[in-house]
Amino acid sequence: MIGATIILYKPDMDLTESLIQSTAQQVDVICIVDNSPVPTPLSINNDNFHYHHFPNNIGIAAAHNIGLRDLHTAGCTFGMLLDQDSVIDGDFAFRLSSLLVASKVENRPLVAIGPRIICSFSEKTVKPRVQREISLYENLVCVTQIISSGMMIDLSKLELIGFKDETLFIDGVDHEWCWRAKTQNLLVAIAKNVEMVHKLGDGRSKFAGITYKVGSPVRLYYQFRNILILTRRGYVPTYWKTRNILVLPIRFFANALLQSNKRERIKFMLCGLWDGLLKRDGAFSDNW
Repeated sequence: MIGATIILYKPDMDLTESLIQSTAQQVDVICIVDNSPVPTPLSINNDNFHYHHFPNNIGIAAAHNIGLRDLHTAGCTFGMLLDQDSVIDGDFAFRLSSLLVASKVENRPLVAIGPRIICSFSEKTVKPRVQREISLYENLVCVTQIISSGMMIDLSKLELIGFKDETLFIDGVDHEWCWRAKTQNLLVAIAKNVEMVHKLGDGRSKFAGITYKVGSPVRLYYQFRNILILTRRGYVPTYWKTRNILVLPIRFFANALLQSNKRERIKFMLCGLWDGLLKRDGAFSDNW
């Protein structure tokens, strides 16, 4: 059986309803974890539909874990994770699960497969600037990490790797899990011929000819803090540590001077740096 977990937070109802309906037609079990302040009104005609509401927002990692446990308890072999702003086609789940089944038959050490991401802002395929390809199979590219939305996981290997790190709350959660899987000699891969449209950030801005993602001010807290937390962990790739530490001053400058809500952004960045240095984790509201 195949299951899917969709995470909601103050969703655009048109996009979300479309995603849920499309997903429900492709999987056996669907789990919605809603971090919105009030319950999201949904109309789902599916006997195996689970809904969990957390008005205080438990974070993306905890939401993923609730969904993955739900799917595992329901007897699913594979579990797919989706964000509310992703767009999938009609055979998305089938194609990813087929690749996982083929990999298991051929004894490949794969634990998760994700699609090629098409940015909804640029309508172009996202190509990581630094991430290196580890190995190639016929229809798969094994990489260091993939994003959580669109990720399909072999649930039988969760006990070996562990669930998502809830102390991170949101940013870096997907990558950290992939790096942890590698410590167990398991790989993650991108399906070369499977694509998914996904919204990365809340907008785009440009500085010195470089286009970069713009997110909400509070996300800066988690981004800055989690970089400092993750750089202390031995299994985190050196290239990731180096790149993110070097870019931190540039990101601080861009958000402090070039974006709206400057004071709010500076506050969240400084709080993130402080908590990162003090190794404080969890939700922003728990620390401030």
